[in-house]
Order: sequence, then C-alpha cells, then structure tokens
Amino acid sequence: MITDNSFFLPGNENGVLLIHGLTGTPTEMRILAKGLNKAGYSVFCMQLAGHCGDEADLCRTTWQDWYQSVEDALQFLASKLSGCLFVGGLSMGALLSLKLAADHPDQIKGVGVFGATFYYDGWSMPWFSKTFFPILPLLKKLHLFQKRSFIEQPPYGLKDERIRATIVESMFSGDSAAAGLAGNPFPALAEMQLLAKTVKRQLPQVTSPCLIMHAEHDDIANINTNARMIEKTVNAPTKFVSLKESYHMITIDRQRRDVINTAVAFFDKIVQQYAASPK
Repeated sequence: MITDNSFFLPGNENGVLLIHGLTGTPTEMRILAKGLNKAGYSVFCMQLAGHCGDEADLCRTTWQDWYQSVEDALQFLASKLSGCLFVGGLSMGALLSLKLAADHPDQIKGVGVFGATFYYDGWSMPWFSKTFFPILPLLKKLHLFQKRSFIEQPPYGLKDERIRATIVESMFSGDSAAAGLAGNPFPALAEMQLLAKTVKRQLPQVTSPCLIMHAEHDDIANINTNARMIEKTVNAPTKFVSLKESYHMITIDRQRRDVINTAVAFFDKIVQQYAASPK
C-alpha cells in the first residue's frame, strides 16, 4: 500500500490522511505531517496514482484513478488505527479530501481543506485559464492539444522567496518525486476539471466538520470563488481561516506553522468530543 514516495508516521490511535495536489508529491505535505505527528497523530502521506513520475505517467491516469488511490489509502490507515480518522489535502488534494468525506461520512471525522482549487482564477493565472481550462475535457474527448502542457509561472504558489528558490530548482531539475512536475499536462488538467465538477455536486453531502484554510491573496485559486464557496455549500460545521502572508502552497509557505497549529487544535477538539460522548 505504501508506494515509493508515500510515508507513514506512527503515533497514537487517531490518524490523518494527507493528500498532495495535481502534479505534486507527498513532500509538499511533509512539514504538516511532522507537525501533526509531533502532536500525537499517526499520519499517512500518500502518493496519488500517476504522480512522482513523468508527464506520460500522469496522463495515463484519470481522476477516478487518483481517487481510488485515496480510498485505498483510507482503508490502509483504518486497518492500523482504532481512533478518529481525519483527512486533509492541498489544492486538488483538498477536493479529493472533500469527496472522501462525502463518500465516507461514518469514517471521516473531520476535513482539512487547504488551498482548495475548483477554479484556476488566482491573481497570477493568465486570462485564458478561466475560459480555456473548463473546455479541456471536451478537447481531450476530441484528442486535441493532448501533447501540450501549462507551464507554471512565478511566484509558483510561494510568497517566501527562499523556499520558492529551493522548490523551483528541484522542480526544474527533473526530479518530479522531490518537487513535482514543472508543467501541468492538458490531459491531466482536463481530468482535474471533471473532478472539480463532481466534487462541487457532492459538497452538500459533506457533513464532517471542515477546517478551511486559504491564502487571502492566493495566486492560483481565488479565496472567494473556491474556499468561500465550500464554506457556503457543505452541510457541516466550518472553521474558516484566511492567511495574509502566504500564497497557494500554504503547507510549506511562510505561515506553515500556523497551518500546523490550527489543524492540530481543530482535530484535537473533535477527538475530545468523541472521547467525551457516551459509548
């Protein structure tokens, strides 16, 4: 179950499944994972199907493949632990987390929604992303532009310039397992659009408490059309936190410690509620 780039940090009987974003790697969740583990949680940082390889590996998978790997990871974690199970994801990983909560309301006790991305409409995104990306599923069906990629541009989701330089160097070195791919292949972006539509329809089915954290000036996904939309649509208690000193990659940017501390407090409160409830 644990693939080459996934990792499991054993702790107590309460567990957190962490999910990275499109073209990303489990590394982008490592700091958060260590923080949660230090607070006592068992943490599984999974690798999505098709990721940590090259663009061809990614394009051979669909959003259903990505989600199946998430469900498999949940069952892996559930087989090891007897306490509360939580899920958290960054960017596309946040969408997969919400879908998992909608599909498994009895297992998932809380959701960490970090930089959720339904729409690529942040301030650094080119004008055509808002109109062109939504038609990518049609282009994929027609087998058009399938060899093209959208190459990310500065600031690459990072406000911290030092961290940005390190990540960009790794990203363009060709080591996709360390920092992910530099480009987003159009076929994968098409699958992302299909996933976003599916999860948006399922948001009213989310009943587990949601911690929604998003950069106020997110360069990839606008806080109002993404995070606020989730807050208004889920049928669950929500805690909304906007971050002023981070961009999209909030799990590794300047306020990463705030993300850890807020997530620990949020999950701890739920664990305490279940511990106090009548058996």
